[in-house]
Amino acid sequence: MPEFKPPLRDMRFVLHEVFGAPALWARLPALAETVDANTADAILEEAAKVTGQLIAPLNRSGDEEGAQWHDGKVSTPYGFKSAYTTYSEGGWVGLSGNAQFGGMGMPKMLAVQFEEMLYGANSSFALYSALSSGACLAIDAHASDALKNRYLPPMYEGRWAGSMCLTEAHAGTDLGIIRTRAEPQTDGSYNISGSKIFITGGDQDLTENIIHLVLAKLPDAPVGPKGISLFLVPKVLVNTDGSLAGSNAVSCGSIEHKMGIKASATCVMNFDGASGWLIGEPNKGLAAMFTMMNYERLSIGIQGIGCAEASYQSAVAYARERTQSRAPTGAIAKDKLADPIIVHPDVRRMLLTMKAMTEGGRAFASYVGQQLDLAKFSHDPDEQQAAQNLVALLTPVAKAFFTDTGLESCINGQQVFGGHGYIREWGQEQLVRDVRIAQIYEGTNGIQALDLLGRKVIANGGVALRQFTAEIRSFADQQETTHSAQLLRAVQRLENLSDWLQEQAKTNPNEVGAASVEYLHLFGYVAYAYLWARMAYVAESKLAEDQAFYGAKIATAQFYFSRLLPRIWSLEQSIRAGSESLYGLNAEQF
Repeated sequence: MPEFKPPLRDMRFVLHEVFGAPALWARLPALAETVDANTADAILEEAAKVTGQLIAPLNRSGDEEGAQWHDGKVSTPYGFKSAYTTYSEGGWVGLSGNAQFGGMGMPKMLAVQFEEMLYGANSSFALYSALSSGACLAIDAHASDALKNRYLPPMYEGRWAGSMCLTEAHAGTDLGIIRTRAEPQTDGSYNISGSKIFITGGDQDLTENIIHLVLAKLPDAPVGPKGISLFLVPKVLVNTDGSLAGSNAVSCGSIEHKMGIKASATCVMNFDGASGWLIGEPNKGLAAMFTMMNYERLSIGIQGIGCAEASYQSAVAYARERTQSRAPTGAIAKDKLADPIIVHPDVRRMLLTMKAMTEGGRAFASYVGQQLDLAKFSHDPDEQQAAQNLVALLTPVAKAFFTDTGLESCINGQQVFGGHGYIREWGQEQLVRDVRIAQIYEGTNGIQALDLLGRKVIANGGVALRQFTAEIRSFADQQETTHSAQLLRAVQRLENLSDWLQEQAKTNPNEVGAASVEYLHLFGYVAYAYLWARMAYVAESKLAEDQAFYGAKIATAQFYFSRLLPRIWSLEQSIRAGSESLYGLNAEQF
């Protein structure tokens, strides 16, 4: 299986040259003394070693062995526990965690680069710490000081892990109908009873404790989602001094046998009167859990980018070496019987599509990370609010578009290999299997699309959308880049279509659901066009410094605008066709 090499040069380009991250960090007091360009580069270098040399070599063996369940306990594949210990000792679980409780306090712009490396190296391994980081975020944002002080330090250390327990057998997207119950106790705790399914890292042998965040309903809870509360339920009970006590009434009933991410334990978790503690206010648990879910949605979106990058690296290496047939223009490798397949137009189409979408996604992830940093650390209320608006608008796009196009990229990578792409030893078939789940969990991509169009665009009259498109217009007008005119036309198309959908939704409620997926994709292509215009602008100004790197950026931007952005035309036509054709059959005719 090809070696995974984190794309450090491109990550530094995005952070330092496109977004000027060090300058941003310098003006945010909470970050100014924590991180600068040298610190960021040192972290990225070390992260590349950890992911490329320690974690990536466990990817295929972990897939083949898988997580195992015996007598109610889960064991992870050979090598995972040792690697996780080393990983935790390096502080990676708490990279962007609150420094007050032992986290490193690094900005999200830096964390997204690390997450991409981690998913590209080994998606199954990445999920264990991703859930821990998200759980820490929710605890830090909503729990009492007592719970924060007791649970966050060992979680950031990696000695304890976290999980997110939402889904039940009958309640997936519709969490308002969950049946898990929480009975208040005289000591201020609650007895939690119920079963949860699809719990990533619900049990494992990597850490000495697992802190479950569980959605449940109090006895007097209102019906529906307004009656959900959030509880902290440890696998092992914890004494007031932080030491471990006896086992809690929490057990793993089984693990799922899955298409991919086989080394990640996906558990059925049973809570049989387990002791738990309320996080936040009663009946407001869903809002508190969304603090974690929104983190996970961006993280899972980045899984799509990481897998795509890994697929691209191996596909390029194979295309340079594999010889088949001659180039259409005549022999290139005249000393060989055939030319490397990278000379063939269709192979180049696939590789350039992978490159353009992966690098565009990396820039977009960094942009969302920038907004998260501004929303969290800025002292300017207007800047903070503007960033929060963009985070809300762009999170569903990041989750769904990264993963939809991530699967497309991995399939393209597999196709470059031809028959060998279907064979396990080359690694491409595992990437296709592993990335596929990212479109499903943490809210299916169809739900993300409904959230974007229904809630984030139509429900508020497109306020956040106008803010985003105004920023794009300002860039295109001021910089006058090679791609400015085309970018402005694409933005106008997005705005016009959004206005049209706003009107359609007033008279036909089916229009939002009928248009939402295509709309999210169209939005994604326009957003990537903005980022590619910014990257091309920087590359054009620095071309003389590094012809190879910046020249590749300019050429890839040209490919994106010429061959990929035009996809928005067909997407618009599909949307404007309306919802009527979806209802031409009754249920029995399907």
